[in-house]
Amino acid sequence: MRLLLVADTHLPKRAKELPDEVWAEVERADVVVHAGDWVDLDAFDELAVASKRLVAVYGNNDGPELREWLPEVARVTLGGVRLAVIHETGDAKGREARCEAQFPDTDVLVFGHSHIPWDTVTPGGLRLLNPGSPTDRRRQEFCTYQTAEIRAGKLTDVELHELPRRA
Repeated sequence: MRLLLVADTHLPKRAKELPDEVWAEVERADVVVHAGDWVDLDAFDELAVASKRLVAVYGNNDGPELREWLPEVARVTLGGVRLAVIHETGDAKGREARCEAQFPDTDVLVFGHSHIPWDTVTPGGLRLLNPGSPTDRRRQEFCTYQTAEIRAGKLTDVELHELPRRA
């Protein structure tokens, strides 16, 4: 099972549309995971239609229309992997301990908000992933997204993809 992980798309404020590379990954993915800050309901609609399966949450920049459609926390089991998605996990300091306590029955937690890619494993085995942003790099060198595979009940092949800078 192929996953595409994105967050903080901020459409159409930070970009008019998702980069072509991300749309190509949407086509390849069995599941698209979006960790919030869509900003616009049209962006959600477009991704929902294009995705084979979409697991998504709202973020702090998402208004009432998106909050009506999306949860604050999404939980699914995909190929035996217990996945949770949330937009914000708080400060980087102490993140592993906080998330491990908040998500005890989770194998992988996907989050966003900071636009800073993140990939760590807590002492208890919880994998924390932040794909960064495909449209707003902020203080990062590149805009980013992540892909991963689920095989035999395990998350594998997690890869951070850097997007070329827009002109």
